[in-house]
Parts: sequence; C-alpha cells; structure tokens
Amino acid sequence: MYWNNKRYYSLNYFLRKKFGCKVFKISLDGGFLCPNRDGSISSGGCIFCSGRGSGDFAGNREFDITHQFEQIKKIMHKKWKSGKYIAYFQAYTNTYAPVDVLKEKYNEAITQKNVVGLAIATRPDCLGDDVVNLISRFNNKLYTWVELGLQTSKEDTALRINRGYKLNVFEKAVNSLRKNNIDVVVHIIFGLPGETKEDMLNTVKYVTSRDIQGVKFHLLHLMKNTPMERMYNSGELRFLSQSEYLDIICSAISITPRDIVIHRLTGDAPRDLLIGPQWSLKKWEILNSIDRELENRNIYQGIFCTKNS
Repeated sequence: MYWNNKRYYSLNYFLRKKFGCKVFKISLDGGFLCPNRDGSISSGGCIFCSGRGSGDFAGNREFDITHQFEQIKKIMHKKWKSGKYIAYFQAYTNTYAPVDVLKEKYNEAITQKNVVGLAIATRPDCLGDDVVNLISRFNNKLYTWVELGLQTSKEDTALRINRGYKLNVFEKAVNSLRKNNIDVVVHIIFGLPGETKEDMLNTVKYVTSRDIQGVKFHLLHLMKNTPMERMYNSGELRFLSQSEYLDIICSAISITPRDIVIHRLTGDAPRDLLIGPQWSLKKWEILNSIDRELENRNIYQGIFCTKNS
C-alpha cells in the first residue's frame, strides 16, 4: 500500500486529493485562554504545555487575525511558493469563549483569500452544544475539522500530566462532533512519564477504534519553564531515544486503519526552549528515518489492523 510515495496516509496526500493543489496551515492565536490554566479546572495547565499553550509557532496574539494571517503566510511561502490555506486556530483552547466571539474570530480567518478550510484545536470539555452547532455551520461553508488533545488513554497518566478530564468526556465530544458530521483529529503523545510501549500502542488502538478521521502522533518534548521540568530534574522522566521512537511510531502506523489520515509523525519545539530530547530537532532526518524503517520492515499503515474496510 502506497499513498503516492509514502507508506502512510499523510495529510499532504489527503489535502492534495481533496483540493487538487498544495494546501498548508496558517497557525493562528485567537487570544483565547484555557480552563486548565485560568483556574476553572486548574491553574497549572498540562505539565508539558509551553507558556504559549502549544502555539509556539502560531501568530502573535497582540495582532488581529488578519495581520497574523498575512505574517504567517509570508513565512510559509518561503517553503512553498503557491498554494491554498487552512486557517488553523492552534494556541490554547480555541472554543473557550462566548459563541459570538468564536464566530467573529473564525469568520475573520475564513474570509482571507484562498482559505479552503478551518481547523480548530481545543479540549473535549470545551465543546458545549452551542459551540458544536456553531462549528457545524462553518463546516457547511467550508471543510472544517476539530483537533482534540487526548495524549493518552491511560487514566493514571492523564492524572499525572494534569490533563483535567476523563475518557468519557473525550468520547462524548467525539460523538457530538460526529453527529454533526465534523471531522475529528486526535493528538497522541509518545514518551509520557511512566508509559511503556504497550501503553502507547494501547492509546493508538483506543483512539483509532473511535469514529475519528485523523490522528497526530507527537514525541514528548520537554521545554523550559513547564511543570514537567521539575519532574525531569527529580529523575521522574526519561526521554525516548531516537531508535525507541522509530520503533513505536512504525508500530503505531501499522495498527492505524488505512482510512485515518496521519496529520503528524513527530512534533516541533522551539530550539531555545527545548531541554530534550535534542535529537528531535533534526525533524527531516527523523521523517526520513521513519520512511526507511517502514520500508526495511516492509510494513505500511494498517497492515496489522483488523478494522480496515
């Protein structure tokens, strides 16, 4: 099985097939907060989350959406000379505001020239019926997906990382979005404190058994000034080696159903904030290594999955 020259169903392949051209994300900061930071749930946030709420490469919230869009677009066009855009609300919790505020922000983003899609990163516990109905209306205008940061299906780990919600909340959110025909993309982190390879692959099996359309696989990054830094300093956190990560990610790909789009195979962290693992800074080397490892093992996405249609 190949998706162009890849052994997995990449986001690039999916978007090119859907829109007939190169499509890339413009990462935006809508100025929202997070209930896991402002005291509604907790004031500490998830222990791995940076000071910018996982929006380290998004626009600057001091500027409006239009200004951010133009700035990030110029940066992205240094890589790709032409293409269309997904307006991606990335930083913090992008459904954590009154519906009229959300509507205004989303509208400003999608009215930018050549925007063909809307992506909204959020928490499962911030998807009330009014918010889902709003997103559904945007989905009727243009292709829209919602990203949920589950990270792990292991409840003990969820408590340890201060995720702030249980699996039944995630399941309810997925069901609500899918009832409204909204695509769901789920984030998984490999290398969380105390987790084994079996735990990580159990998360993959759990997530991909749900009605989801995409998945993001992340390597755990330790960044400065996060609560997890204290855990590392006390010896409670061990980084995955590059060979361990290659083994886990290839195994994860092999059990992911072939109809689920793999949006990401590793993550990014600002060089000046990253404590480790330092090998993760060589992103293209990692991606090329994954391709080679899949070829060496002669495996592809879904080869060991019984759910494939």
